[in-house]
Amino acid sequence: MDNPLKQLGILSAIGVQMAAIIAVGTFVGVTLDEKHPNDTNIFTLIGSLFSVILSIYFVIRRVISASKDDK
Repeated sequence: MDNPLKQLGILSAIGVQMAAIIAVGTFVGVTLDEKHPNDTNIFTLIGSLFSVILSIYFVIRRVISASKDDK
């Protein structure tokens, strides 16, 4: 059986990766909204939504990869 500390490290890395992807996507959206002003802040909405979807995709890939490694 794997070391519980190793599993905690892997899960922590996944959380940090998700937060970093979402932060970068939102930052890009805010920056674009500042350069190209509009009424709805559409770039922030698109950037944050796309980054959340991208981070979920990476989490799913990592979980599938980890489950294949355990077998």
